[in-house]
Amino acid sequence: MDEKELLEFFHSLDRSFFIDGVMKKYAELDEPLPIGFGQTISQPSLVLEMTRLLAPEKSSRVLEIGTGSGFQTAILAKMSKEVFTVERIEALMKKAQKRLEALNFSNIRYKTGDGSMGWKEYAPYDRIMVTAAAGVLPDELVNQLANGGRMVIPVGPPDLQELKLISKTEDGRIYTETVGLVRFVELKGQYGWR
Repeated sequence: MDEKELLEFFHSLDRSFFIDGVMKKYAELDEPLPIGFGQTISQPSLVLEMTRLLAPEKSSRVLEIGTGSGFQTAILAKMSKEVFTVERIEALMKKAQKRLEALNFSNIRYKTGDGSMGWKEYAPYDRIMVTAAAGVLPDELVNQLANGGRMVIPVGPPDLQELKLISKTEDGRIYTETVGLVRFVELKGQYGWR
């Protein structure tokens, strides 16, 4: 991954473009902000950190679970070949798609549905970015990760989760590493909090 290109694009991206109404004025703050429907736009420093951990390449096909505002989607689309993004809430997806098309991204595919099941049709993916917290690691997502691939996902209970980096070796073995503590909204569906 080209760190310089990532930083340049990250700092050129106007976060307020991805936020509506009264919250726009807080776009410069390095903290999560509400975007409606009980969802948030993550704090910018965490978006950057998670992108670094994921380390998308120019040849990567990336699955993103939780489109949200489209902010993280834009960064993934800039740094990789193709992004497949899944969002549960149709109104959020429509807004995000409009924003991303306004930024002239043409390498993104959009799906409204249960992200915890991934997007089987286009699997396997070189990278998987999950921007909502799972109660346990979703088998479906691990299965849709290509050999040699990486996945970044928050896993744990509602109040605090472990940010995990999942690596799949070329021969299909799975390695899990905890890289920090985070607090995300719930990944709804089969792998949410019970």
